[in-house]
Amino acid sequence: YSRLHESEADQLGLIFMAMAGYDPRAAVPFWQRMSSLKGGQAPPEFLSTHPSDQTRINKLQQLMPEALKYYQQ
Repeated sequence: YSRLHESEADQLGLIFMAMAGYDPRAAVPFWQRMSSLKGGQAPPEFLSTHPSDQTRINKLQQLMPEALKYYQQ
């Protein structure tokens, strides 16, 4: 696995949840809660196989307009 694979999974997950009728806007608060529970104890992103929580939040916010199109259909 790699950060790229994880980012792709986040993107597809956001779209699929919207298509299934779940509000994709719930994804951002979810990752904000996950981040706050870690209390700043996450390793640097370059040492991790996963994107940082903040990177995920930023990317989800960028993808939100597209996901909302699927949610509102």
